[in-house]
Amino acid sequence: MRLDERYVPYLQMARLYHLARMNDKWFRLDEPLVSAFVERWRPETHTFHMPFEECTITLQDVAYQLGLPVNRHYVSGFLTDFHVYIQGAQPAWQWFQELLGVLPPANQIQKFVVNCTWFQETFGECPEGADEETLFADKSGNRIHIRWLPFVARLEDMGGYSWGSAALAWLYRCICRVANRHVVKLAGPLQLLQSWIFWRFPGFRPAGYDAFSWLLASRWSGYNPSVSEKGPRVQMTRLRIDMLQARDVSMLTSYV
Repeated sequence: MRLDERYVPYLQMARLYHLARMNDKWFRLDEPLVSAFVERWRPETHTFHMPFEECTITLQDVAYQLGLPVNRHYVSGFLTDFHVYIQGAQPAWQWFQELLGVLPPANQIQKFVVNCTWFQETFGECPEGADEETLFADKSGNRIHIRWLPFVARLEDMGGYSWGSAALAWLYRCICRVANRHVVKLAGPLQLLQSWIFWRFPGFRPAGYDAFSWLLASRWSGYNPSVSEKGPRVQMTRLRIDMLQARDVSMLTSYV
């Protein structure tokens, strides 16, 4: 989605502009590659068990790949009675309407979770002639629990949170769900995982992506994996992982 220039000052205020710019420099997910690596994940240790040793994605990886802060205030969402902690304990949906100017219809709500399609349809484009109040109210994103409203309400404070830690924790949780519950569909910040694979395991990198800058994940801008049958590609990737040796891995403590 094209980034409207009128949003830029607010993204800069939230210190997320560098990440928003990656909308134009993103890459497609290589599902067979990611699936084969996820099979190596062990929830009890939060590591990939490879033929030569264990390895995992760290906070350093998140900071280098996505440029998200990792050493600031922790991000937490209240799972029970969260509305009590929202601005004067007013009803959560009342605050939702005050912030966004509109309430989603009942068929777009599952308890306290709003479908991402509603956000995209309602706030996908900034209207012509929008004033500062309208711009500030526009929010968009994936399917989201409204317990995150306190973080969105004050954009000037968003840069003070450890979003890198939250992204890594969410990735760990999503991978663990697949490993523990036999969930078929992967979720979470999987581009982070894929970029980590490309950087740490050079043999899996696509050809022709030698130049890079900050953010490191932008190196794979425009990457479009093969559309051939996924089953055979997963099997081939499994075999390649089985044959990996320590010398086939980039240094796990540095991006030099």
